[in-house]
Amino acid sequence: MESPGPNGQPSSGSTAGESSVSPAGETPGESLGAVVGGAAEAVSDSVMLDVVARSGFAVMALLHIVIGAIAVALVFGAPGQAEPTGAIEQLAANPWGPAVMWAGFVACAGLSLWQLSEATLRARHLPRGKRLGKLVSSGFLSIAYGSVGLSFAGFALGNRGDSGDSTRDFSTVLVNSPYGAPALVGLGLTVIGIGVYFIVKGAGKRFKEELAHFEGTRRGHVISSLGVAGHIAKGLALILTGLLFVIAAATNDPGSSTGLDGSLKALQDHPFGPALLLLIGAGFIAYGAFALLRARFGRM
Repeated sequence: MESPGPNGQPSSGSTAGESSVSPAGETPGESLGAVVGGAAEAVSDSVMLDVVARSGFAVMALLHIVIGAIAVALVFGAPGQAEPTGAIEQLAANPWGPAVMWAGFVACAGLSLWQLSEATLRARHLPRGKRLGKLVSSGFLSIAYGSVGLSFAGFALGNRGDSGDSTRDFSTVLVNSPYGAPALVGLGLTVIGIGVYFIVKGAGKRFKEELAHFEGTRRGHVISSLGVAGHIAKGLALILTGLLFVIAAATNDPGSSTGLDGSLKALQDHPFGPALLLLIGAGFIAYGAFALLRARFGRM
């Protein structure tokens, strides 16, 4: 029971039998944690990080456009690697290559950091189930965007590699490890699942909420068409890439898993492959155009 103060009102002090708690019922330690978490979340919501993350989305959009152009060129016999490393190599070939490479690194690093904040700081207010899903999805994207950023940095420093070789080396190490073949099958099925997700998202136009303010306008119809074609094309490419992982595990031939570039080039050996490759390339260009609009106008 509180003792009265000088004016007959209860004093602010606690008796020996009561613990000090915050008005919300949190202990001081919990309150400090909430304050620190809130401060970190405020930093993640800063205008600077928003601008850098949007520039990262724009860089990824540009890479999709270049990959699509390379895929289309492959149909007509031109050389090239239809995957991120090949696209970065094309961008590095211009006179401002080093500056473009470092700008790409900063943009992708910022986008990776933004996705990390999505997976952790911003997701802490969600229900537990949704929080776990956000941790997995945004965490995976954070790693993926960070990897692309490192590729930009590698080109800026003169360390150029072939992602197809990297994929083969990774598959070889995985197959030769204990339980390697099942793990490679699991990886392939995961990539296939992501591809199916993109197709479902595109066919169902589930991307509309990202650009909701264009809904019902003529520009909105164009954006919707780009989104449908782009998501389906990317989904098909991911399914082909995942199938190569599964085939590599089933045949014990890790050299057959050559990543996105190898999966697209493999289409050239099939009767309707060139036509499908042309459609996928055009779809990647459409996805890149959609992603540029997402980078500029989409909600963050």
